[in-house]
Amino acid sequence: MAALNLNTVLVIVPTYNEVENIAALLEGIFQHTDAHILFVDDNSTDGTRDIIRTKMSAHPERIFILERAGKLGLGTAYVAGFKWAIAQKYQAVVEMDADLSHRAEDLAKILAALNIHDVVVGSRYIENGGTLNWGLSRQLISRGGSLYSRIILGMRVRDLTGGFNGWRVPVLKKINPDSIKSEGYTFQIELKFRAHLAGFKIEELPIIFVERRAGKSKMSGGIVFEAIYRVWQLALARRSMIATMT
Repeated sequence: MAALNLNTVLVIVPTYNEVENIAALLEGIFQHTDAHILFVDDNSTDGTRDIIRTKMSAHPERIFILERAGKLGLGTAYVAGFKWAIAQKYQAVVEMDADLSHRAEDLAKILAALNIHDVVVGSRYIENGGTLNWGLSRQLISRGGSLYSRIILGMRVRDLTGGFNGWRVPVLKKINPDSIKSEGYTFQIELKFRAHLAGFKIEELPIIFVERRAGKSKMSGGIVFEAIYRVWQLALARRSMIATMT
């Protein structure tokens, strides 16, 4: 597998009202990697787009934005970013949160691992991984969700719900982003499940997930409920999903 040129790697960052975090996020990314950054903004109302545009004017070769008309959801934001990356002929992409919960030093590790792996999952639940500043209920929901999904889907990946993941573009093409139907955090489960069904090896490496320091969490009861029933839908649709990728 050929090593990646970082000019052909795109970090995709969905945003909705993250004005307090954008500058620090970009500072960290710039410190640790030369990869390009695409913001997919869902019509933020707090000045997030203004901050991004200012940064774009200073780094037009590295920073880009897709501006969407409304709050359309995490899953569709990533699908839009994946399709943009494919059209622009990037070799690999990394999903990254805007709220500083994903550390830039871990981004560098994911990018290095993409030199030798098709799919890299930043994992909180393997040795040397973990979370900071999470309460017990949040930990139980997250760990329980991953375990629940692993059992039903028959996968060994320990962090199925995590959103700090790297993908070689041929994997995304094989999966076909338009075929992904899940929203919220189930999107991350479905994406990994489809890669698994397509026969790609998923490599986990440890990351430390840090609870957001500013802004409002996007977690809701509806997201949790969707995950409970959607995982069963994915399991039952296994054969039809495989058929679409052959």
